[in-house]
Amino acid sequence: MVSHSAKEVFILGVTHSGSTFRPSDWAERLAGVMSQFRPGGATPGSHLSYSPWCVPNTLDGKKCVIVHTDLRDEEPMAWSFVMNFAKDNDLQVVEACLLPDNA
Repeated sequence: MVSHSAKEVFILGVTHSGSTFRPSDWAERLAGVMSQFRPGGATPGSHLSYSPWCVPNTLDGKKCVIVHTDLRDEEPMAWSFVMNFAKDNDLQVVEACLLPDNA
């Protein structure tokens, strides 16, 4: 369960047993499926970019998907889909906040 105070959750490409999740492009696939869910709704051509609410990334060299909790408020069924994807595949989910790199 994700707390209501969290702003982002990270779905990590690591199972609870510590195995790396496959296929290697799972994060991009999941974010691609979620690309239509975005502030203001889908627009022509929006499928060509990731939604700001569901973005693939890497963390410590492992694939992850950063899911903003605004998705939960705006598109509850999409939120449920993403969280169930993590649960069904035994993926680790953590509440966090991505900080910008110091340049």
